Amino acid sequence: MARFSKIDTLSTIFEIGMVPVFYHHDAETAKQVVAACYEGGVRAFEFTNRGDFAHDVFGELNRWVAAHCPGMVMGAGSVVDAASASLYIQMGANFIVGPLFNPDVAKTANRRAIPYTPGCGTVSEVGFAQEAGCDLIKIFPAGNVGGPSFVKNMLAPMPWSKLMVTGGVEPAEENLTAWFKAGVACVGMGSNLFPKAAIEQKDWAAVTELCKNTLAIIRRVKK
Repeated sequence: MARFSKIDTLSTIFEIGMVPVFYHHDAETAKQVVAACYEGGVRAFEFTNRGDFAHDVFGELNRWVAAHCPGMVMGAGSVVDAASASLYIQMGANFIVGPLFNPDVAKTANRRAIPYTPGCGTVSEVGFAQEAGCDLIKIFPAGNVGGPSFVKNMLAPMPWSKLMVTGGVEPAEENLTAWFKAGVACVGMGSNLFPKAAIEQKDWAAVTELCKNTLAIIRRVKK
């Protein structure tokens, strides 16, 4: 399994500007999805802790990625407790993402120098997460807590904040422009990047094309 340093992990996420968010109970399907994203230029990927034995799928997936997509930084998402964080870190996760902020997860991740990106929906939550050592904060669900205007208004008094928005992000120029102009460091994207039909039909080329197009938009917007 590839272990990246904390600095390398965060640098990769900031440079690319997008973290795909995906879960599938079948390891072979997950492998093909990661490979398609890798082909499309993605270099950071969040596999979510959504189903039974998800950690087993992640373990197999992570070992495969280390051999076939060596530049991909793999992380675990939907992590809400320290025990799960510890398990995924042991299985090679290079970063941990959660839908909420749990100080115990921050302690577990900090102990191993692993970035922890908790989900926050208020300015106070962001501040508490930063106090706990979180370098990158996830605004979630971003589309429901205020959208790009929330990001812009929060960054005014807290310009040092590095924010990733998830929920309400679309692979479209207008949507991505609004988020990055508001000041986000990166975006997380799930179902909009992985159309149900493409996954069911194993149309990996469609996933690759979506990734390529989305990253091209992000590069333009960030300039």
